Amino acid sequence: MFLLDYPLRILPGLTVLAAAFLALGRCAPLLRIVVALLGFVLLRDAMTPLGLWSLGTTTNGAVWLRFAPDPIVLIGLGASGVLLSLAVAFGPRDLRGLVVWGGLGPRALLHALGAAAVVLVPLVVLLRTVPLDQRGGAVAVTLLPALAVLAFGGNLLEEVLFRGLLQGYLAGPLGYDPVRTVLLSGLLFASGHVFLASTVTDLGWPILAFTLAEGLACAWVRLRHGVLAATVTHGVVILVLASGI
Repeated sequence: MFLLDYPLRILPGLTVLAAAFLALGRCAPLLRIVVALLGFVLLRDAMTPLGLWSLGTTTNGAVWLRFAPDPIVLIGLGASGVLLSLAVAFGPRDLRGLVVWGGLGPRALLHALGAAAVVLVPLVVLLRTVPLDQRGGAVAVTLLPALAVLAFGGNLLEEVLFRGLLQGYLAGPLGYDPVRTVLLSGLLFASGHVFLASTVTDLGWPILAFTLAEGLACAWVRLRHGVLAATVTHGVVILVLASGI
C-alpha cells in the first residue's frame, strides 16, 4: 500500500515545486533553497495522514514519536533519504559548495553525541515519568536496525537541506557571523515544523520547542564539524525517541 499511496500523495506537490525550482534558474539560489525545503516539508508531513509515523505529547509536554512497524518501509524511506541527499548535494553546481560535509573523527563524534545528549537527557527524563503506553507504546527490538536506517538516512536529507544548503548560505553569501548563523539555522529549522505543529497535528508548542532545541544543537555541530556530524546528532535523537527508550 505504501509503495503506491505515498508517491501518489506527494506527486502533485513535488511536480509543482520541481517546476518552480527549474524556472527560477541560477540567478535565485536562495529561492531555490526555499523551494527545496518546501519539498522536504511535503515529503515529511505527507507521512502523517498515511500513518507512516505518529507524534504526540505527554501530560508534562514531552514529545514522543513512533514510525510504522514495517522494516521494509523504514529501510525504503531511509534509503530514499540518502539518494535524495546525494542528488541535492551533487546537483546544481552553484549550490554544491554550500554543503560542507566535514568528517567523523573522534572529536566530531564526541561533540555530535554530546549535542544529542543535551537535547535527549531532559526529554527522556520527562518521558520516563509517564507510562510507556501513554507515550507511543513499546517498540520491538527487531525493528531497531530498520529504525536506525531511517533515523540516519532520512535525517541526512534534512541536514543536507537545513545545515548544508540553508546554513551554508547564511554563513557564506549572506555573511552572517557564527552565532547569528547558528541561531537563524535553529529558528528556521523550527519554522519548518510550524505546519506539522499547528495544522498537520495540533501538538503546538512542544513540537516547536523540541525542534528549536534540536535545530540549535545540529547547527552548532555543523558549524564545528560539518553536515555528517550534524546528521549523527539528529539521527541519534530521532532513533532514541522512536525506539521507546
